[in-house]
Amino acid sequence: MFISSLKTRLEITNIPPDYFPATPRFDNYLTVWASEVDPASSLLATAVIALGATLLVLLVATPAAYYVARFRFPGRMVFLLLVLCTQMLQPTVLAVGLFQEFKGWQGYAVWAALILINAAFNLSFAIWIMQAFFASVPKEIDEAALIDGLGRLQTMFRISLPLVWPGIVTAIVFVFVNSWNEFSAAFILVQQTNLQPLTVSMPRFLGLYIKDWQYLFTVAMIAIVPVVILFSFIERRLIGGLTAGSVK
Repeated sequence: MFISSLKTRLEITNIPPDYFPATPRFDNYLTVWASEVDPASSLLATAVIALGATLLVLLVATPAAYYVARFRFPGRMVFLLLVLCTQMLQPTVLAVGLFQEFKGWQGYAVWAALILINAAFNLSFAIWIMQAFFASVPKEIDEAALIDGLGRLQTMFRISLPLVWPGIVTAIVFVFVNSWNEFSAAFILVQQTNLQPLTVSMPRFLGLYIKDWQYLFTVAMIAIVPVVILFSFIERRLIGGLTAGSVK
């Protein structure tokens, strides 16, 4: 993808194609950045939506997962099954309903709508994965903290959360990447080009008669950089969680 972003359109469509460009066209990035597609605005929109959805999911899923893992209440399994069922629905299936619900949200409010939609569709996985990590922590640790005078919320934040951090990281990665890549709901709801996320604005380089593949690859490279940066920061904790207990 990076090599193709440095080619001309003729070099990409030439038959047989050349793997490397004759002259690397780094100016493709300047051309794209100054184009009417405006990747800077699209990148901002994508970042706001993905970060907002991730924070909202963590805010709701963390106490929900902790409660489900620590307490047995009537209808617990039914609740978990209903949560899991929401994972089977995709924005494409609910396109008409989503449009009817949020069609009045104009301007920057449409970002809030996409944050709510992405959070709703990723909440179930976050609850499932986090409750599994909370359940793996012995209850005796919480009971000892309660005996020492901590409240239930203090126990969750100061005792349990540090022990299940790998599960939190897994949820963050899953929700952030899914929200970053979401297309269907954004395509349906966002009509203003300056508010469109990258997934919606990128295909605008593919016209009816002219397809600027080199610019499409360029924007795709710009789109993956924030995700690569995220993984570089949390990779150690994520791998640590995957290998936890392997040498006991």
